[in-house]
Amino acid sequence: MNRRTFLTRGAGAALGLSAGSMIWRTLAQEQNPSAGMIDRNTQQAIDGSLRWLADRQRNDGAFGTGQYQGNVAVTALAGLAFMSAGNQPGRGRYGEHVTNAVRYLVRCEEGQNGFITRGGLHGPMYGHGFATLFLAEVYGMVNDTELRDRLRATLGRAVRLIITAQNQEGGWRYSPQPRDADLSVTICQINALRAARNAGIAVPKSVADRCTNYVKACQDDRTGGFRYQARGFGGAGFARTAAGVVALYSAGIYEDQSVKRGLEYLKQFQPGPNRPGGLLNAEAQMHYYYGHYYAVQAMWIAGGNYWREWFPAIRNELLTLRRPDGSWQQGFMCPHYCTAMALIILQVPNNYLPILQR
Repeated sequence: MNRRTFLTRGAGAALGLSAGSMIWRTLAQEQNPSAGMIDRNTQQAIDGSLRWLADRQRNDGAFGTGQYQGNVAVTALAGLAFMSAGNQPGRGRYGEHVTNAVRYLVRCEEGQNGFITRGGLHGPMYGHGFATLFLAEVYGMVNDTELRDRLRATLGRAVRLIITAQNQEGGWRYSPQPRDADLSVTICQINALRAARNAGIAVPKSVADRCTNYVKACQDDRTGGFRYQARGFGGAGFARTAAGVVALYSAGIYEDQSVKRGLEYLKQFQPGPNRPGGLLNAEAQMHYYYGHYYAVQAMWIAGGNYWREWFPAIRNELLTLRRPDGSWQQGFMCPHYCTAMALIILQVPNNYLPILQR
């Protein structure tokens, strides 16, 4: 699906149709054979959780609780959750929530240096990466002239900041300086750059090539999984491997042996009550929502049996974890973050986000 198709689908939102309506479902089924994976029970859960999340947006457009109040990454992920249901700025039940998230994020740019940061105590480039991804996804969909112009300028500077912050190895780290690198920050940046490139913003091919080299250097030769850093800090793991596979996709690598080995490594973590990768698996539980956010993207783009087997499993597991109030939570983590991540995962079959396009 291209951006034009996204806009066409969004016309239904302008008429006030719900994400679960028959018209939207018919449109999705015509162009997306995975649409049937969101069954009635799942759609009802999604609708209720979108309401829960929308009710918690602050007046300034931000999301986040506790130390993550106003966090730009959480706000961006909430915006992507609404977009995953087909909402666009000013269009759809949650169109104004998307618009307000855009307004908030462009206000969070530090001066005019392109750095989008606020509401986090650790790793500000995580926030910048997710914020840039969201702004790139919504780019071209904003009708308000003043906001559109400001978005264009902020996004352009945000992309340039990412490009200049890439280190010699080809990766990124917590701060916007080209020093060291790790895989979890690197995936945020290359995913944002891919979204920006999809939106028509120039990104040098050399940036993606250097990123590919760094990500491949993080792969463990023995297992096929991915480590946290290229120099071998820590072993291969679920979330790191999901991030590594999607990072290669975002850099334009699809059929490479590194991708295939990474996908095979991930299969051992497929959710399910009688599977070793289910809720009792300690490795799968570590950074659970972050890991599954990337794992579902990896399986979606891989397609075939990878997707057909993975999505129903994570869908069913997430439905069991959903709280009666419509939220998802894990320990002391921000519930807005967990809920946004879960909603994005569950709505991947809608195929509304441009970043999911191969």
